[in-house]
Amino acid sequence: KNLNFSLPIIEKNNSMNFYKWQKNDILTINKFGVPEPIKSKKKVPSVILVPLIAYDKSKNRIGYGKGYYDRYLNKYLRLNKKKILTVGVAFSFQKHHKLPINKKDFKLDYILTEKGMT
Repeated sequence: KNLNFSLPIIEKNNSMNFYKWQKNDILTINKFGVPEPIKSKKKVPSVILVPLIAYDKSKNRIGYGKGYYDRYLNKYLRLNKKKILTVGVAFSFQKHHKLPINKKDFKLDYILTEKGMT
């Protein structure tokens, strides 16, 4: 069975959108050194693996400081366009007791570490 994947692209207006990607498709390197797919039709994924630096027991996260994922997820939450399952990917040592959060931060549905899913 073919799985449908989409990968993020950082846009010129500092937003992020997801685009279709298949195994063996060419990737280009963006200004941050991150591989991105070639632009095609925008896709809204049903599951997003979210990068993070730290997380807490309430599934709050600290990202890498640009807010791309928070803005993208809040846009779809606010517009009620689609429910997106969010999974933070981390190591268990990245867990902190409590993180500072603000109203723009997006709380994750799950955290996946080498010790399992919480």
